Amino acid sequence: MAELSEALLSVLPAIRVPKAGDRVHKEECAFSFDTPESDGGLYICMNTFLGFGKQYVEKYYGKTGHRVYLHLKRTRKLKEEDSSSSAGDPPRKKPTRLAIGIEGGFDIPEEKFEYDEDVKIVILPEHLEIPRDGLEGLPDMVQDRIASAIEAILTADSASRKQEVQAWDGEVRRVSKHAFSLNQLQNSVPWPCSLSPWTLHSPREESCNLWLNMTDGSILCGRRYFDGSGGNNHAVEHYRETGYPLAVKLGTITPDGADVYSYDEDDMVLDPSLAEHLAHFGIDMLKMQKTDKTMTELEIDMNQRIGEWELIQESGVQLKPLYGPGYTGIRNLGNSCYLNSVMQVLFSIPDFQRKYVDKLEKIFQSAPADPTQDFSTQVAKLGHGLLSGEYSKPASGDGEQQPDQNQKGMQAGIAPRMFKSLIGKGHPEFSTNRQQDAQEFFLHFINMVERNCRSSENPNEVFRFLVEEKLKCLATEKVKYTQRVDYIMQLPVPMDAALNKDELLEYEERKRQAEEEKQPLPELVRAKVPFSSCLEAYGAPEQVDDFWSTALQAKSVALKTTRFASFPDYLVIQIKKFTFGLDWVPKKLDVSIEMPEELDISALQGTGLQAGEEEMPDIAPPLVTPDEPKGSLGFYGNEDDDSFCSPHFSSPTSPMLDESVIIQLVEMGFPMDACRKAVYYTGNSGAEAAMNWIMSHMDDPDFANPLVLSGSSGPGSTIICPDPPSEDSVATIVSMGFSRDQAMKALRATSNSLERAVDWIFSHIDDLDAEAAMDISEGRSAAESISESVPVGPKVRDGPGKYQLFAFISHMGTSTMCGHYVCHIKKDGRWVIYNDQKVCASEKPPKDLGYIYFYQRILS
Repeated sequence: MAELSEALLSVLPAIRVPKAGDRVHKEECAFSFDTPESDGGLYICMNTFLGFGKQYVEKYYGKTGHRVYLHLKRTRKLKEEDSSSSAGDPPRKKPTRLAIGIEGGFDIPEEKFEYDEDVKIVILPEHLEIPRDGLEGLPDMVQDRIASAIEAILTADSASRKQEVQAWDGEVRRVSKHAFSLNQLQNSVPWPCSLSPWTLHSPREESCNLWLNMTDGSILCGRRYFDGSGGNNHAVEHYRETGYPLAVKLGTITPDGADVYSYDEDDMVLDPSLAEHLAHFGIDMLKMQKTDKTMTELEIDMNQRIGEWELIQESGVQLKPLYGPGYTGIRNLGNSCYLNSVMQVLFSIPDFQRKYVDKLEKIFQSAPADPTQDFSTQVAKLGHGLLSGEYSKPASGDGEQQPDQNQKGMQAGIAPRMFKSLIGKGHPEFSTNRQQDAQEFFLHFINMVERNCRSSENPNEVFRFLVEEKLKCLATEKVKYTQRVDYIMQLPVPMDAALNKDELLEYEERKRQAEEEKQPLPELVRAKVPFSSCLEAYGAPEQVDDFWSTALQAKSVALKTTRFASFPDYLVIQIKKFTFGLDWVPKKLDVSIEMPEELDISALQGTGLQAGEEEMPDIAPPLVTPDEPKGSLGFYGNEDDDSFCSPHFSSPTSPMLDESVIIQLVEMGFPMDACRKAVYYTGNSGAEAAMNWIMSHMDDPDFANPLVLSGSSGPGSTIICPDPPSEDSVATIVSMGFSRDQAMKALRATSNSLERAVDWIFSHIDDLDAEAAMDISEGRSAAESISESVPVGPKVRDGPGKYQLFAFISHMGTSTMCGHYVCHIKKDGRWVIYNDQKVCASEKPPKDLGYIYFYQRILS
């Protein structure tokens, strides 16, 4: 005992009590996915509050010298009341929430557990163990300090708990801005609480999908649902006439709440004052019962009706579970299925394995003091977790209860909380609990790799390719060739090329009749579009209106043709299923495309300037002058032109922008300054072009910054030449093979936006080559020129344009803002489905319903 007391006294100065701002990592190892439930438990440093598995705690001690750790070991066991046979359990209920992992949602684990927890102090390197209650014999002050530290660590919210969302839930709603200030008219007729069915304010209304406006008490029918059923939009028309913002769906009122919609916030919302607002009309919500489907239930019905959920998840087939290296499931951390699917595919690619998993020890050794905040460490940890097989074990492996049929194939898997927190840190979307677009996350991760990759080995090179864009002025027949870098081939879906047009027309007619007669909708007929038609649409010339032709020095009409200037090792194809309707509401195309197992896109190879073609002169477009008529836009170039900071543009006047388009974009929820830039940079060419600009620049650090040209000043002019580029951005571009001068020039030309700067370099390669040649002609040495300007080309891997399909990601749901993602990957000659924690051999991979496809080059 004297030895233990002496050891404790020797480490006492290092023991800290966690404060409010400290992150306590007590649920997950910083270098592995070990938890307190793992065989070796978890060691929490009592000085830094970082957690470590058994295999890493000594390495951390050797690196830092921290000796004292709180060891947590949990043993999970079934609660006694749940340990009986499940043979007599009632059948699983139909989902009532668009959610995973919570009551009423999808894939709810039936087992309920309790834990036996063992807590002790461990002192390294001797591995002295002191039980939590073994502090007797120490001075009271010492006992109190150690006991306080232990209690504070055990009761503190874990760092992951502070970051992660509790469940994947499509019902996440915010409190309405009108909830506490809603004006309710006093002249409204109060409704008796027993009124049933609801009295209608108009003979036009239906008996369901009725909404009570909580300002004046009007009861009117709602919008038509996304499946074509529902009301006739009278409630929203009433809002447009009166401006009264909140409405409640009458059939959904229960003591627990109801569906409340805010028209000016354009979303389902929470109303904490709902009981008070309903009482104004004599409605006692405590006495109400649900008589109509909630909006979430309607969406679930729609999702299940369209058949994607069953087909993509292969739910109707008994799939064989797979375990072992490369077959590790990933837990859903709250709408993280988009992340799970993308990372499963990426770590099936050898280049990402070599970069992060093969160099695991080197990465861990060079990790900073807080490895939870190091990108390379967390990516390597994730890759090792997926490929090692250490966590690819059946869930609930206690042998005391067989999982039900819905849980077969479910793994313990890994829970990448640290990775998700780090990758989404500071991002307006990926830091939230909302569902995200897998394609946007793929590009976000690629961007993060680019920023953090300082070596010559960059795994992004497997996806990177050059796009050749040819613009042909129809008035002069002159052309302009540019190149830009890209990582995804976005394939349009020409719906007019569907093979089953007659069947689709017949379905639409049956659907219309069913809606009119309030009958069940017919079984969905999905458009069948040939892949060849999508490829033709991609390669077809696109008309560009209001094109500034330097050959004419005026606006013209041009044709833009897109080709591949290089073919990547891995070709990523996104099927553009998500579009905007006439009212700018996102919608998903119900389409089936038979994607080929083998693909040859050699016909899409770029040709460069052809014999007989004449290039347009490279002349900067003019700025607007005070004499130009109102409504014209004086600058028809784009933000990539480095003339933004040129001396001869030091006194521009503010451009005239299409205010109607700006207002339209602002009403959709985008920042005013971003909307102004979108209209400016797209040359006042309309809402669609401006929306496309916004969608492709939302991640720019200056996205919401005001629009101002260089040299302008005053209240109407907002930005002058940007600050000097950051060294991190310069280093990132230099690591890609460009010179420091080129990196600085690109960043200055794009307002220090790293992503746009990389694109700028790739689209100005010819100019950079010319500058290097001029440097030599003006007397500079070849060595000087090479050191500053070579290599000027992007690091891309080129080769034959023949590919083989090896993975695809599918989306289930009506939009990217809801639903679920799974991926299929071809491994060891067979298709495997990765559905979060379920990893199984695929019986019938739905290759025609995918969203993102990954093709690997065929090496002859």
